[in-house]
Amino acid sequence: MKTVKELKIDGKRVFIRCDFNVPKDEDGNITDDRRIRGALATIRYCLDRQCKVILASHYERPEPGVYEEKYSLAAVVTRLRTLLKIAESITLAADVVGPDAKAKAAALQAGEVLVLENLRYEAGETKNDPVFAAELANMADIYINDAFGACHRAHASIDAIATHFDAEHKAAGFLLSQEVNFFAKTLENPMRPFVAVVGGSKVSGKLEALMNLIEKVDKVIIGGGMAFTFLKAQGYEIGTSLVENDLLDEARNIMAKAKERGVKFYLPVDVVVSPEFSEHAITKYLPSQEIPADWMGLDIGPASSRLFREVLNDAQTIMWNGPMGVYEWDKFSKGSLKMSHDIADTHATTIVGGGDTADVAQKAGDVEEMTFVSTGGGASLNLIEGKVLPGIEALK
Repeated sequence: MKTVKELKIDGKRVFIRCDFNVPKDEDGNITDDRRIRGALATIRYCLDRQCKVILASHYERPEPGVYEEKYSLAAVVTRLRTLLKIAESITLAADVVGPDAKAKAAALQAGEVLVLENLRYEAGETKNDPVFAAELANMADIYINDAFGACHRAHASIDAIATHFDAEHKAAGFLLSQEVNFFAKTLENPMRPFVAVVGGSKVSGKLEALMNLIEKVDKVIIGGGMAFTFLKAQGYEIGTSLVENDLLDEARNIMAKAKERGVKFYLPVDVVVSPEFSEHAITKYLPSQEIPADWMGLDIGPASSRLFREVLNDAQTIMWNGPMGVYEWDKFSKGSLKMSHDIADTHATTIVGGGDTADVAQKAGDVEEMTFVSTGGGASLNLIEGKVLPGIEALK
């Protein structure tokens, strides 16, 4: 696929699909603008070439056809004005393909930016509706996709819209091409030893990724809630910890496949347990074999952190996806924060994928130390799984 640098865009009307689906607090303030900052390079490149820029993004899951202020991109526009330092040149349309958006798009001057309202206010976006896609496409001469975090979805602004532009008029933005290159090159030709650190709550969401990674890595570290499915598959008592009983056989298959391929497979040797899923519950540190029947594991313990640090010591490439415990609560965040510090302290190429994992790295103050922090959770997992991403196929 081409990048925006390979197109002749000077003075053209450019439609950039971004991923501005950023977290906000209860007052509607943006708490992490990484995804907005990630799109700035592409936006600035277009503005420097006197383009008329139209930005589009979804935000969460509003009910189509119903305008609710909490789903508006107004807060994103305010942040963009600050970051781009061209406040008077950025406007927000009151709709997506309605009269206001069309009038403002038609009136755009060189060096100006129009942000369309939340794409998901329109039912046609998630349905990949060709009519809606055509209306979006009619606003611009050039289509740029810079929304890696949404590339795994066949939605109108990602997939159907691209059919309206030929190879000379559509391309990937800088963020999208950087994401794809990082994951593709790392998976195809990693510096070894290559270690995968996989956490998060469920095995089911990462089953295919794990199967694919076993083929490519030298070591696997498992943490988070998904570790208990593997521990139970080995015959351990896991109490009331999160478990996917229907995936015990799959867990055994993954461990058998790792053994067969000579891949070292590491599970937590101790855990932080609690009698209830509560931020303020009492806790104990126990070996993984000694979880009481009526207690649950909510984080990896200090011995596991030390073990995992040793495993990471000689790594040349580390891919990390998923926290080690319930990191949102301070009591159960130590394992995740320690993992972040230990990965950041290595001399390896470090790739952090997934929103929660990026949050942990941010919370730990390690983002600057990581080689690459991906903006896409589901999309990065699909790339690791070897799946075709509709947004990338559409640009080819």
